[in-house]
Amino acid sequence: MKLVTIEERPFNAETPLAEMAREITPTANFYVRSHFDMPRLDAAGHHLSVEGAIERPRAWSLSEVRSLPRHTITATLECAGNGRTRLEPPVPGVRWGFGAAGTASFAGTSLHHLLDGSGVRGSAVEALFVGADRGAVAPGRIVAFERSLPMELARHPDTLLAWEMNGEPLTVEHGAPLRLVVPRWYAVASVKWLTQVRLLEIPFSGHFQDEKYVYEREHGTPEKTPVSTMRVRAVIARPAEGTRLPRGVTEIAGTAWSGDGRVERVEVSVDGGKSWCEAALGRAVSEHAWVPWKLSWNFTAPGHCLLMARATDASGQGQPMESSWNAQGYGNNVVHQVRVEIL
Repeated sequence: MKLVTIEERPFNAETPLAEMAREITPTANFYVRSHFDMPRLDAAGHHLSVEGAIERPRAWSLSEVRSLPRHTITATLECAGNGRTRLEPPVPGVRWGFGAAGTASFAGTSLHHLLDGSGVRGSAVEALFVGADRGAVAPGRIVAFERSLPMELARHPDTLLAWEMNGEPLTVEHGAPLRLVVPRWYAVASVKWLTQVRLLEIPFSGHFQDEKYVYEREHGTPEKTPVSTMRVRAVIARPAEGTRLPRGVTEIAGTAWSGDGRVERVEVSVDGGKSWCEAALGRAVSEHAWVPWKLSWNFTAPGHCLLMARATDASGQGQPMESSWNAQGYGNNVVHQVRVEIL
């Protein structure tokens, strides 16, 4: 099954919804988010520069990074713009449906091993990550893709410098030869094509930090709040939109995830939200991965049905029935809908 291409250049493509019933998303079907043209870096000559508020600045070769203790995590990554097409009035940005998410196994080393080897100064408040991808964001203004993390998160054991995805070397589309993986946060934090880590003594300000990837004019959210953890979401992977089903028992299935706590409940409606039935939850393959869910339903009458799915996490956060509009279209975790016809 092929990716669903949204833009050719820069290349942006969704995971097919049918693939989102899997515990692990095959690399070939894992969504791709690009802000600029993809850089093609030579792994043999690649170096990661570590500098700033540290005692021992240096450039690490890829082989030196790979010599650090190995760590593997399985994590769900999601673009902050997932679901943007459901916003009215429309907002600028990549026109994502609901497939800008995937779950994969990433192998590498915990970032803190690199930081410990560099002697981080007590004055450091953030770690800035710089990718090799760069381009114009306004006439005459060229920027690199840069994002920062607070030091506490940068030092978390599961914040990963990754060189493998699903048991194979990273592909160009997913950040080869080295990328950052930050579980539970929107994937803008998981900088690809990583070339530099800089420890900062004052918070970073940059295009992708406080101009983009912030919530603007969203009711109930302080203005310019940066996107961080993924909002709770359930997706219906099957049946697909427009499916014609025979009368009888059909399995409705999908996955659900949240950056703010374990998914505790998924509910499904087959009548457009008039009534809800709790779905059976499977077991997530890791604490950072989406959880599968399913519900068997006996369709007894012909006609059109509007299926809906909504999730609730351990923090008590749920999904809204109406989109929560904001000017850049981030974090729209509105209840997912699929229309089917019973024959």
